[in-house]
Amino acid sequence: MNTYITTPIFYVNAQPHLGHAFTTIVADTYSRYRRLCGDEVLLQTGTDEHGDKIVQAAAGAGVSPREYVDRISEMFRQTWPLLEIEPDNFIRTTDPAHIKTVQDILQQVYERGDIYFSEYAGLYCRGCERFLTEKELVDGKCPDHQQAPEAISEQNYFFRMSRYQQWLIDHINRHPEFITPERYRNEVLSFLKEPLEDLCISRPTSRLTWGIPLPFDDRFVTYVWFDALINYLTGIGYPDGEGFSRNWAVAEHIIAKDILKPHAIYWPTMLCALGLPPYRKLHVHGYWNVGETKMSKSLGNVVRPADMVEAFGADTVRYFLLREMSFGLDSGYSQEALLTRQNSDLANDLGNLFSRSLTMVARFADSRVPAAGQPTASDLELREAALAMLATYRREMDNFAFNRALAAVWEVISRANKYIVENAPWELAKEADKRERLDTVFYYLLETLRLISLTIAPVMPATAAKMRQALGLAAQADLTSQAAWGLLAPQSVITLPEALFPRLDSGKKKKTSEPAQAVDKAKKIMATEEIPADDNLISFDDFKKIDLRVAEVVAAEKIKKSDRLLKLTVMAPEERTIVAGIAEFYQPEQVVGKQVIIVANLKPTKLMGVASHGMVLAIKDQGSLFLSAVSSQVTPGSKVS
Repeated sequence: MNTYITTPIFYVNAQPHLGHAFTTIVADTYSRYRRLCGDEVLLQTGTDEHGDKIVQAAAGAGVSPREYVDRISEMFRQTWPLLEIEPDNFIRTTDPAHIKTVQDILQQVYERGDIYFSEYAGLYCRGCERFLTEKELVDGKCPDHQQAPEAISEQNYFFRMSRYQQWLIDHINRHPEFITPERYRNEVLSFLKEPLEDLCISRPTSRLTWGIPLPFDDRFVTYVWFDALINYLTGIGYPDGEGFSRNWAVAEHIIAKDILKPHAIYWPTMLCALGLPPYRKLHVHGYWNVGETKMSKSLGNVVRPADMVEAFGADTVRYFLLREMSFGLDSGYSQEALLTRQNSDLANDLGNLFSRSLTMVARFADSRVPAAGQPTASDLELREAALAMLATYRREMDNFAFNRALAAVWEVISRANKYIVENAPWELAKEADKRERLDTVFYYLLETLRLISLTIAPVMPATAAKMRQALGLAAQADLTSQAAWGLLAPQSVITLPEALFPRLDSGKKKKTSEPAQAVDKAKKIMATEEIPADDNLISFDDFKKIDLRVAEVVAAEKIKKSDRLLKLTVMAPEERTIVAGIAEFYQPEQVVGKQVIIVANLKPTKLMGVASHGMVLAIKDQGSLFLSAVSSQVTPGSKVS
């Protein structure tokens, strides 16, 4: 099956921001998912480079429109690989092939009698680059750009869009999947209850020269939306290219809600006038807000994708955006929420499960996938949860419910972490007669991780690749042949990679957005009362520097030539080595499997030639020593406060 997936072509009057990145990450993720399902996919994105705002932005930068669009378009092209976005086509509306396609289509529609010359007076929004109706205004202003439109009267060419209003209503009603989510379908149908006006498709060269000349009247250039929408045809070789015949019937457009009207009304009617069927689906998402405020350059709260990647990594950014937003609704961005997803979901949950499992297999099973024995109820529960997750995942991904698909995966990750605690492989490893049971636990963990690597591949491609390599799997994931239990081959070799996701210190976050004075002024200043100094007291700020974590001991051994020291391998949640002076009180086998409290942010030091990355807390009482512990099993790496 073929699938043709597009983003809008992004307007190059400013650099790439979070909104551009989200739309394109969605398109890339959906493309990867369709390929995972066996589809042949074409993914197209690009830049929209004509119109009033380009001329204004270029003038502000002191360069020609051509120099300006070349520069900004290249920024978009260079940003996408940073986010692991891999488009098949990158189209520009200044490309000669696109200009020719636009002029050919204009000529065809003109000759069919659907373009005419007339005078028009209306309210023009320069931000939208289109005329607005009175009903679209809020308090006399454009709701998207918060500015009053200009009253303009001029002669122009018009497309007879009104001729196709009933056809469009009928098509939407016959194909409920045409516009999703449903709320946007209903919004379009509500708009179409009013008579549809014809669309002004030109601008006089006396007002604007930076555009595609009309083929039948060179005193005018093409209206930017009529020009831009045609990119979806140009990119696949309209009218007679093989790509057009193969891909147009399966076209799916992904857009933000601010450009719903051009895509849901202008574009289908243009296609109908051209004698072409409409695209298959239009997927519409909401806005990203910063706090309670819409993202805006004027407020200084625009989030830059390149900065996000530098601070957190591409896979974390992709996961956060897709997990945080319910597709179709608005969502809020904050660096604190991004940090929480990194440390909790990725480092603690997924990273901890992966590292614990492979570390124990390396230690207790010679780094080989063991053969499973007779399963217990606990094993079968994990297997059924993983298989049920696959069905839920596919259903939600098909419906663009990426957050729910990922939530289903994380339920299995949580279940697998509990499975480790319930079955305590480190205890099974102590008893020779429990070898088959230990092997079964390891197999079920590794097979669960294999299925998890399948599901996260579209969202976090680099992480999935690391997991698959460590598990000894082929790099290419495939839901059609690999979404079954029991495909991990016994005796295949696993390797120990570095931690999938590091924990990030909230105090060392990097800036990911432009500074906003309004936000700075709103910060609360907490007053503190002076207390007389005491040399034996530390300040609260000093105490906050100590990072206490719960760690799980997965291996322990005595250090040669020392009666006091044990070398501990712990998960917190990443694997680290700690040298602890507890050998006089504990044998190595007594501490394996215990959860202890460590100081996680001590500078590394060498003891008896072994590098120690932290300190285990213990209690001394009347000549005895007791390890600090927690009252019930918790996730390794949990913060102690």
